[in-house]
This record gives sequence, structure tokens and C-alpha cells, in this order.
Amino acid sequence: MEAFSTWENLLLGAMVLLIIFWMRPGIKASLEQSRKASPDWMAVLVPLGFVVLFVIFLMVVV
Repeated sequence: MEAFSTWENLLLGAMVLLIIFWMRPGIKASLEQSRKASPDWMAVLVPLGFVVLFVIFLMVVV
């Protein structure tokens, strides 16, 4: 696979910047909403525990 040319790199960089500026209000609102939300660690730990148990189960079965 050959590398991008200079013009392709410039266009790609411009597209990335445009997408970031386009999505900036939504990102800013999401960050503000996440600051106001109460922490809910059980919503993370329970699925993570199930995944760990499933992986251990698969290792025992094999």
C-alpha cells in the first residue's frame, strides 16, 4: 500500500477538522451532561464480571 500524497494528507486533515468542529456542540453537551450525572459503577462492574466469568468458563471447558 502506498502512502498518501501531500494533497490527500491536506484534504484528510481538513476533513477531520471540519468533522471535529461540526460535532463540537454535541461533544460539549455530552461532557456537561456526564459531569452532572451520578456515578453508577454497578452498571460497569456487573457486565465486566459476567465477561470475566464467561472467559474463565471457556478456559475451563477447553
